[in-house]
Amino acid sequence: MQILKARKSANDYLVSPLRFVRFLVTTSCRAVVLPRFGGPEVLEVRPNVEVPDLKPNEVLVRTRAVSINPLDTRMRSGYGRSIFEPLLPLILGRDISGEVAAVGASVRSLTVGQEVFGALHPTAVRGTYADYAVLSEDELTPKPVSVTHADASAIPFAALTAWRALKCAARMSEGQRLLVLGGGGAVGFAAVQFSVASGCHVSATCGSKSIDRVLAAGAVQAVDYSSKDIELAIKGKFDAVLDTIGAPETERLGLNFLKRGGHYMTLHGETAALADHYGLALGLPIATTVLLKKRMQTWYSYGIGCL
Repeated sequence: MQILKARKSANDYLVSPLRFVRFLVTTSCRAVVLPRFGGPEVLEVRPNVEVPDLKPNEVLVRTRAVSINPLDTRMRSGYGRSIFEPLLPLILGRDISGEVAAVGASVRSLTVGQEVFGALHPTAVRGTYADYAVLSEDELTPKPVSVTHADASAIPFAALTAWRALKCAARMSEGQRLLVLGGGGAVGFAAVQFSVASGCHVSATCGSKSIDRVLAAGAVQAVDYSSKDIELAIKGKFDAVLDTIGAPETERLGLNFLKRGGHYMTLHGETAALADHYGLALGLPIATTVLLKKRMQTWYSYGIGCL
């Protein structure tokens, strides 16, 4: 691919006559690399990591801030190793806030120099812990001027996770009741805000330090899971339960609080863990079988969907 240098002004960026890629010449950058699985000490800062060429729908973002998600720390420790180990070294990181440095040929909604924020897909192998990151156009959106880069980088992955659970899986609508187990965390707190904005009645469990914040976000009830009997404190049944903890006890609680025909949603699936234990060839079929069995059991026992 022919690459032409860009001038300093965002409006003066030149275009490659071969691929029509508006391109800021950046062939390598610093990145935090995961060469092997383990604790934080295995991470390495490398000064010259290759920046890949852009596909037509991709955007090169100059990083101003990133956040650390639980998924990042789990992947660093070996979660999903059956999938990711052959691809080592990896660059972790899902969230990013920064500036558009270059755009692919088909990108129309974003321009060079524009401040953006967004999140990569969970399976991306070149993450955002780098001076420059590559995301698709639909994984980014303009950053509001009123939001700092640091704050913006903490929003996308958690918020999108909550949105997909509520709107794509459970299809929550005005007037319905939602219980969030773990409403003080990033995903849980986003779920509270989205649901309240949609006109839902939200109850949540959380730590004592998060109660005021969860109530201020519009929850009708916030219960300290460490000091109260949740089953006595929370009244009634719910159309959906979002379990951000994923422990056997919270799963039991969630299922007991659901209306018949409701939706139980958990952030902690078993597919990657089973694939790690048995290998991809056996693990994926086993995971599919386990999921189907669980769905059938919950449907026959509770009359609900398990997602």
